[in-house]
Amino acid sequence: MSGEEFREESDLLGSRMIPKDAYWGVQTLRAQENFDVSQVNLSKYSTLIKSMAMVKKACALANQEIGHLNPEFAAAIIQACDEIIAGELEDQFVVDMLQGGAGTSTNMCANEVIASRANEILGEERNSLAPVSANDDVNKSQSTNDVYPTAIKIATIFGLRDLATALSNLVQALDDKADEFKDLLKLGRTEMQDAVPITLGQEFGAWSGALKRDLNRITAIKEVLKSHNIGATAIGTSLNADPEYIELAEKHLIEVTGIAELVTAENLIDDTQNSDEFVHASGLLRVIATNLSKICGDLILL
Repeated sequence: MSGEEFREESDLLGSRMIPKDAYWGVQTLRAQENFDVSQVNLSKYSTLIKSMAMVKKACALANQEIGHLNPEFAAAIIQACDEIIAGELEDQFVVDMLQGGAGTSTNMCANEVIASRANEILGEERNSLAPVSANDDVNKSQSTNDVYPTAIKIATIFGLRDLATALSNLVQALDDKADEFKDLLKLGRTEMQDAVPITLGQEFGAWSGALKRDLNRITAIKEVLKSHNIGATAIGTSLNADPEYIELAEKHLIEVTGIAELVTAENLIDDTQNSDEFVHASGLLRVIATNLSKICGDLILL
């Protein structure tokens, strides 16, 4: 390895060589080595990366407001987060999407990238580990166990918004066809056999009805996803998190994301250790996929 192309970083396991132009550091390298599972990197998931940056920005704003974070450091961290939210530096999120450790590799990659960029903003070299620390400053008052699930919930809400828009457009198109074909009589089928009369418009209306229920389901699940656990830290007991920080983090998270419904969970321990909301969301996507698949099958047989 050429010394001009690499830099040396150390952790408790020893020293490793990192590409000199990388914003990420040794923790991210360890993650690449330990979790080379799918060969699909986090960089492919822009919405999740931006959601992570939004969480980090909200936490920096909260820590700055209560005097726990150097204002100069906070400004640099916030600028770095804004750049990531704008779509920059996504190629620096090089950890595998499938990993152990509840997302620690993703959280540390974000911390390292943001800290490196913040130090660069402050006039240091890109690979500087100071003055802004990935652990002590970017990750202040946080844990993977509150940052990562919160970021996933935010990304899921954004994704569901896009899905709802697409489904609404499809529903409108189906309703238009239902009206266009309201007088076009045809044979309906049951068990693949010709049965009794139905209009083509009625068939299109039935497909629209199924997707309208899906839209209602999307609205309902947002109530489930709005509860987050920022401030819970490692296990939900809020160790090392100032109560005022928790309150301010919620306020800033709403401001940064534009999701007014976000609220700190009533029971942070519950929200930290249980992930049933994601199972719920996965089930919803399966329902929608099943309805769309059924509609496609009906169109083939039309």
